[in-house]
Amino acid sequence: MSIVLNISALAALVAAAFVPMRQGASRDGAFWAVVVLAVVGPAAWAASMMVGQAWQTSLSLALLVSIAASAALFAVVAAVSPQAWRLAPLLMPYLAGLGVVASLSQGLERAAKPLAGGAPAAWLDLHIVIGVLTYALLTLAAVASLGAFLQERALKRKSPTQLTRMLPSVADGERLGGALLLASEVVLGLGLATGMGTLHFETGALWKLDHKTLLSLLAFLLIGLLLIGHRVCGVRGRAAARVVLVAYLLLTLAYPGVKFVTQVLSPGQ
Repeated sequence: MSIVLNISALAALVAAAFVPMRQGASRDGAFWAVVVLAVVGPAAWAASMMVGQAWQTSLSLALLVSIAASAALFAVVAAVSPQAWRLAPLLMPYLAGLGVVASLSQGLERAAKPLAGGAPAAWLDLHIVIGVLTYALLTLAAVASLGAFLQERALKRKSPTQLTRMLPSVADGERLGGALLLASEVVLGLGLATGMGTLHFETGALWKLDHKTLLSLLAFLLIGLLLIGHRVCGVRGRAAARVVLVAYLLLTLAYPGVKFVTQVLSPGQ
């Protein structure tokens, strides 16, 4: 059953990667169908890994949940914003790539352990939900910023490509990326706060400077500086896109990156 869900989820993500790139693509029935499949496929695969179990410290599970959450958030944003759906040619291939990584890592990672500690289950669930939402928000913000950067570069060179013709305009991309970045900063701040609470429940301390905390804090500070720079100095374009991508890289290293090291590179621990 797991193999069937694995193949089905990957097929759904591959379809979601190609359908938005078809000739005359629009926010039509085919678009919504593949977006829904991109949510349901990975979510069903992740749910099959958790049947009868608590949340696990598993890289493949974390990736699948992140894929489903990012696709679901994208569906909401695309329904609200008339131009957001145009980010699909960048977002969906990336999510399909993450799906492949999740599939490969499942056979390499050591047996996952359920999260344990002294924190109440409801508090731990809240912390996990906030973490997943943060990563989904910053994923979309990074994609929107990358799209705006590619559009701006194509305009400066006066050489639009097939990809840039599908993407939102520079103004729409920057506006959407800014809103998502602000939301991700707020939710990331909540995640840091609930993480401190979780640590306090488990150890009595409020602070532990491990890799995950340090990288998350650096991402929080970098996003905050970019938001201030945009407000005060009008930072935008290539500089802003680079900062967003670096912040996303930091958060990726903090969450799936740490899991990759502990679950795949250090199987004996």
